[in-house]
Amino acid sequence: MLKQAEQQWLNSVIEKLTVKMDQVSERSRDKIPYTTLDGVHDDRATVNPSGYDTDGINWWTNGFWGGMLWLMYHETGNEKYKEIAQISEAKMDQCFDEFYGLHHDVGFMWQPTSVTNYKLTGNPVSRKRALHAANLLAGRFNLAGGFIRAWNDLEEGDTRGWAIIDCMLNLPILYWATEETGDPRFQQIAVKHADTAMTAFVRPDGSVNHIVEFDPFQGGVVKTHGGQGFGEDSSWTRGQTWALYGYMMSYRYTGNDEYLQTAKRVAHYFMAHIPEDGIIPVDFRQPEEPKLADDTAAAIAACGLIEISKAVGGHESRFYLSAALKLLRTLDASRIDWSPDTDHILLHGSAAYHAARHHESIIYGDFYFMEAIFKLKGNDLYLW
Repeated sequence: MLKQAEQQWLNSVIEKLTVKMDQVSERSRDKIPYTTLDGVHDDRATVNPSGYDTDGINWWTNGFWGGMLWLMYHETGNEKYKEIAQISEAKMDQCFDEFYGLHHDVGFMWQPTSVTNYKLTGNPVSRKRALHAANLLAGRFNLAGGFIRAWNDLEEGDTRGWAIIDCMLNLPILYWATEETGDPRFQQIAVKHADTAMTAFVRPDGSVNHIVEFDPFQGGVVKTHGGQGFGEDSSWTRGQTWALYGYMMSYRYTGNDEYLQTAKRVAHYFMAHIPEDGIIPVDFRQPEEPKLADDTAAAIAACGLIEISKAVGGHESRFYLSAALKLLRTLDASRIDWSPDTDHILLHGSAAYHAARHHESIIYGDFYFMEAIFKLKGNDLYLW
């Protein structure tokens, strides 16, 4: 339950989101954006002029724009959001044709787009797309190690035994596929991966590994890799949030209390390390300088904390809700561009500690901020 001042703040943010998205959706109706260049969305469905990467239509974040539009459709009832959301969903059919660029992130791509479209409209084509994606994800399961393989071949060498904490957010498309078809194999794979990650990724103190390398033939952990954090054994903040929110997703689908307790353990670590100013660093164990931040981690954490708050209820609920509100109000106060003339929302995203660029807009930051705000309202559309 929000206090009066908190509710007034929430109403003002929703009003600002509505005004901004009314303009941005029109300008970017034919795009699949990842970031902005001089305040204008780029387009992953075409050659990316920034030279930031070459993944294009197969880029793992390509479902978040559609998810933002479905959230706005649910909030406003404006048909234009549904129409624009379906543009990017249809463009991603090319990914299935090319196939080779797809990996573990098909859940990120088709859960906020096709699964949501099917849930809201009953579109049979969207159902087929989502089930296709679920089968692709299930096909990446390694039986010996009990994990879903991450990525494909990378410059680092042999990655056949690699898994990453991010994959916890891809599991919902497997849970959904079991609910939709009645076939238990999808959920069985999701549960096995979640169980493996509880011991292989989540450390006793609640911090989280990013990459765990397993023996792909015999199973068992070989080593861990620092991945997108500062280094091995560090605490990449977005990885913390993938675990925090991801285990709440598995808890919602299964009711397994171990998943709730794991989410709470990760949440406690995260909350204990939130700086006084509420600005989340890229890695909780990074050096003091340079002072690198990642607002996307704050937005994702807020989503997970709100879910924990709803799950535990009672006096404990406010503990998690207050932390989520601090993160979101910090973002609103100084980390957001509310001008309707620019396409981004959050300003200071960082994809990785050692990335070439920092403090830029990233589409999933905008998505999770929006999702968290609508969760607070109480009539949110749960896309996962």
